[in-house]
Amino acid sequence: MKSRSSSLFCYFQPIFDFPGFSLISPESISKRDHIVRLTMAAATKPTRIGLAGLAVMGQNLALNIAEKGFPISVYNRSTSKVDETVERAKKEGDLPLYGFHDPESFVKSIQKPRVIIMLVKAGSPVDQTIKTLSAYLEKGDCIIDGGNEWYENTERREKAMAELGLLYLGMGVSGGEEGARNGPSMMPGGSLEAFKYIEDILLKVAAQVPDSGPCVTYIGKGGSGNFVKMVHNGIEYGDMQLIAEAYDVLKSVGKLSNEELHSVFAEWNKGELLSFLIEITADIFGIKDDKGEGYLVDKVLDKTGMKGTGKWTVQQAADLSIAAPTIASSLDARFLSGLKEERVEAAKVFKAGGFGDILTGQVVDKKQLIDDVRQALYASKICSYAQGMNLIRAKSIEKGWDLKLGELARIWKGGCIIRAVFLDWIKKAYDRNPDLANLLVDPEFAKEIIERQSAWRRVVCLAINSGISTPGMSSSLAYFDTYRRGRLPANLVQAQRDYFGAHTYERVDVEGSFHTEWFKIARQLRN
Repeated sequence: MKSRSSSLFCYFQPIFDFPGFSLISPESISKRDHIVRLTMAAATKPTRIGLAGLAVMGQNLALNIAEKGFPISVYNRSTSKVDETVERAKKEGDLPLYGFHDPESFVKSIQKPRVIIMLVKAGSPVDQTIKTLSAYLEKGDCIIDGGNEWYENTERREKAMAELGLLYLGMGVSGGEEGARNGPSMMPGGSLEAFKYIEDILLKVAAQVPDSGPCVTYIGKGGSGNFVKMVHNGIEYGDMQLIAEAYDVLKSVGKLSNEELHSVFAEWNKGELLSFLIEITADIFGIKDDKGEGYLVDKVLDKTGMKGTGKWTVQQAADLSIAAPTIASSLDARFLSGLKEERVEAAKVFKAGGFGDILTGQVVDKKQLIDDVRQALYASKICSYAQGMNLIRAKSIEKGWDLKLGELARIWKGGCIIRAVFLDWIKKAYDRNPDLANLLVDPEFAKEIIERQSAWRRVVCLAINSGISTPGMSSSLAYFDTYRRGRLPANLVQAQRDYFGAHTYERVDVEGSFHTEWFKIARQLRN
């Protein structure tokens, strides 16, 4: 006979409130969707935490939590996902994870004050899940939304939960499937009391970076955690677009093969571009097509999907009057990629007029091109992150969140999609000067931009002359050139505004606001 702590396996549909005990008819035993793993201990001792929503991210985060030694209850509206997760827990080390098919027994299986993480689709599914779970929660219990939610929805829900005596956190989770399972970067914002409930869990579950610590910190009040994750995703859009442009120039102008591209990106991943995205890009170029000849990357349709966080980032930048052209251009590039059928027809029209996909005649030194593109990619990347950090700071000031930009860079160093050695240098920049106006004027980053700007310009000019669009690199260079100039042609734009709309203008030599009767003067001059 097995000991009291041994695992037991039962087939059931929950019919009792007491965690872990349920029965079904014998004829249902063969059905996979009724397999739930139990232990004797679970029947008498509540679990430490619960997780609702068992798609890929939810399953992997639940298994990560269990693997770190925290007994966890899991629930999903589709019971087959519960069973699937339970089976994985068994196979991946007999982990302390317990599945429940109904919300009441799920909630009651968790120790008080209860903490439940939700990982469901943003919007109404979150509200519905909250409604389902809160029916069984008690004052002092806590709900954590771990999805990519709009920050104002989090603030609305936090207020509504507080009226019920419940605590609420909006927690950005980055790292994808692999990160959720082995250690993500997490950005919790909202109730500090709620954060304290699970701080010990998050510190162990998060990615661990040597000499830097767990990739999690309490972000701040309200929807700050979701906002920071949103901007993280916007920066991610920019990063991916810049890498795609580097690939395009190297392949289309430099004529590099996939084997050469694999070697180039693998080599870049040993230097200042060391990052998760560069690493996986190198991997992609080395993977052959399992359904035919050649490499898989060449068979992937050139049409990029998106889920909305990049668009939210650009909208917020516009609302706060923060220039974010690199991120905005990456969003535009995704929009244009979606016009696949239109682009195919346009290519036919312009090919008939003498324009191929690539304008020929550009002779390049392949070795020099590879080095130039590396430098252009890095310089553009600095601009993209500068824009994202400025957006976060602007929102922090508006909302009174008091966000620490250096600390955000620290928790992005591991686990998340934009993790990179580069983030350590960003952290150091904000450590040197917490009030840094822009990463571009940090002495170290300014030096690196100056050293790379000639190569950067060569790449952009080469792309333009070859008929290749590089919106991310071009807009990044324009951002740099605009920001570094003490005098811009904006004086003419303001004069035009005053001419047709009497919007007034300021002068460089006299204090105050002025309006000129431009039309009247111009008419006199014409006469």
